[in-house]
Amino acid sequence: MNKNNSNHTVLTIGTFDGVHIGHQKIIKRLVEISKVKNLTPSLLTFFPHPRMVLQKDANIKLINTISEKETILNAFGISNLIIKEFTKDFSRLTALEYVENILVNQLKAKHIIIGYDHHFGRNRNANIEDLKQFGKEFNFEVEEISKQDINDVAVSSTKIRNALLEGDIKTANAYLGYNFMLSGTVISGKKLGKTINYPTANLYIEETYKLIPKHGVYIVKSEIDHQTVYGMMNIGFNPTVNGKHQTIETHFFNFNKDLYGKNLKIELLQRLRDEHKFESVSELQNQLHKDKTDALEFLNKNA
Repeated sequence: MNKNNSNHTVLTIGTFDGVHIGHQKIIKRLVEISKVKNLTPSLLTFFPHPRMVLQKDANIKLINTISEKETILNAFGISNLIIKEFTKDFSRLTALEYVENILVNQLKAKHIIIGYDHHFGRNRNANIEDLKQFGKEFNFEVEEISKQDINDVAVSSTKIRNALLEGDIKTANAYLGYNFMLSGTVISGKKLGKTINYPTANLYIEETYKLIPKHGVYIVKSEIDHQTVYGMMNIGFNPTVNGKHQTIETHFFNFNKDLYGKNLKIELLQRLRDEHKFESVSELQNQLHKDKTDALEFLNKNA
């Protein structure tokens, strides 16, 4: 994966959930330094999320799956993503053990770019000043991202999660700097859509920690076999036909290939409406026709 001659790295560390426009400032700086110093641009992240392990917060949902995060970081020039398994034992490493064993011996860090409020080591009791001291001892440079720099971009992963849970895809995408996506495998569904001329691809997302936006109908796009395809996605329970489980179903416009078993990344562009229970399937069909008209109108103006 490393693209530079040097094994040594310029490194940043964090959860980076969403890889949003605030994170992208750090990544841009990292890539700049990698070119100047001929170091491999590297990002150390942890999985599961520390809160899942230390606070048993299994309910925390993340903006990206690991594979989505890797794709996004690669696109921004990070050639070396290190995913460290976060365990209770790992959390008990002292600051010295963490720096010497992980950052220096394993990752060969020569330059570390880190936020002003970064804490690490057992009980998170070491801070950036301690890291600078370790830098003198182990011969790496520490570059601090100031509070002002971080606050200049008033964006956080929490704000993006909240926007998605409210169905505010426009704000979420603006903060992310790219379109929020859902990734999964197309599985067999009830095939109701086919009977009413709106066949759908039923997306199964294996990662239970992935955040699913507010139920409703969304305008979406996907790359399928090197072709950009647009459509509309329903996230919800299909109340008109008494659905019992949440489904994520996408009807692609002007597209009739068999997608079963395919892995798809589907980007969400705009939210059309809430999910409703209709009195009959024909009423649902009329609404889908209206949704498609609204979606095509939006795409004509924005795509």
